[in-house]
Amino acid sequence: MILKETFTQTPELESLTQETFTHALMALANLDSDFAQILETFGPPPIWQRETGFPTLLRIILEQQVSLAAARAVFTRLCNVAEPLTPENFLKLDDVQLRGIGFSRQKMLYCRELANAIRNGQLDLIKLETMDETTIRTELKRIKGIGDWTVDIYLLMALQRPDVFPKGDLGVIIALQKLKGLTTRPTPAQIEAIAQHWRPWRAVATRILWHYYLSALTGNSKLKKL
Repeated sequence: MILKETFTQTPELESLTQETFTHALMALANLDSDFAQILETFGPPPIWQRETGFPTLLRIILEQQVSLAAARAVFTRLCNVAEPLTPENFLKLDDVQLRGIGFSRQKMLYCRELANAIRNGQLDLIKLETMDETTIRTELKRIKGIGDWTVDIYLLMALQRPDVFPKGDLGVIIALQKLKGLTTRPTPAQIEAIAQHWRPWRAVATRILWHYYLSALTGNSKLKKL
């Protein structure tokens, strides 16, 4: 049973903790009856956390516009070849090796751009961790192949920012359409308007939507790590 409490608006937090995550789930259950029903039916979602740094950002690039399973397979093969997975070790791999691992020509370009930016000092992912979201977004999007969705997922899963919202994420879009009984898939602008109601916990709302998508719509309820 979901316990409902009354919460006041919470100031922006640097990152989620297990305590604030639990707090946010209860707050969102109060704000949205559909979320309350998801939590009642499927329980709380995993917090879904990844390490900060180059490997995670590269993996998110691999996940662009492909299935998570396909991206995970490529990433696993890459980690077996480039160990440890650093920008320097990645840049040692030629086109033939990367194609054998499963990289498309476009993903080769994007990941090399990222690796070169870090190696050349253009991008410092450690310093980025202490910056505000607007600055992080600006800095990451300087790299060819990194757009809003990639930044959103890095902010949400690696940096654990509590209010980031990936309005272009397909799982979020499909889950929201089904959950709200919409006849067509909502546009990013429509999704963003709906999500305003969930502030300042939109990143936690995203996890609830993913949880619903995996548990009710795809049958992958046992998937604990995205």
